[in-house]
Amino acid sequence: MKKFVMIHNENLCIGCQACSVACRNENKVPDDVYRLQVHIKMSGTFPHLKSDYTRHSCVMCEDSPCVSVCPTGASFKTENGITLIDDRLCVSCKYCILACPYDARFVDPITKAIGKCTFCYENRLLEGKEPACVSVCPTDALVFGDALDQNSEVSKLIAKKSIEYPKAYLNTKPRLGFIKNTKGGRYE
Repeated sequence: MKKFVMIHNENLCIGCQACSVACRNENKVPDDVYRLQVHIKMSGTFPHLKSDYTRHSCVMCEDSPCVSVCPTGASFKTENGITLIDDRLCVSCKYCILACPYDARFVDPITKAIGKCTFCYENRLLEGKEPACVSVCPTDALVFGDALDQNSEVSKLIAKKSIEYPKAYLNTKPRLGFIKNTKGGRYE
């Protein structure tokens, strides 16, 4: 059994959107929706600008509200804690969309199925590959792996860095953490 975790280092992220493009290509995500997006927030006044880049996607909660509200069992967790959707059982009631406090699910405009980030579970993880977003990040801002393996890069990063988890007060126990931007991306 593994505990897959992803860490987004906001100090290394440059907002290039390579992760989002790779996700779209790998998972055939249609226009107008996304499984993953990097939001860019600018602040300050020229020439003293600050850029913050934050990842927006499913955070793979250990205690997933989307799974507990699903009336058909279509939203479920794998033995490794990855939250998935079984399209054969999904009736598109959208309870999972409403229950997700991270606004990470969507209705596919073509198939009408519910979609979300899966850490590329079926098309990459099962083949022993990293998620598409991690594999293309030019600055290594994304680190992924088994947090239970003390020798894994993600486990070592968690041990030495201060990791923040989105909306931690909800006690959903996300498996997507962030290293907050401390240098600020300030251009002076």
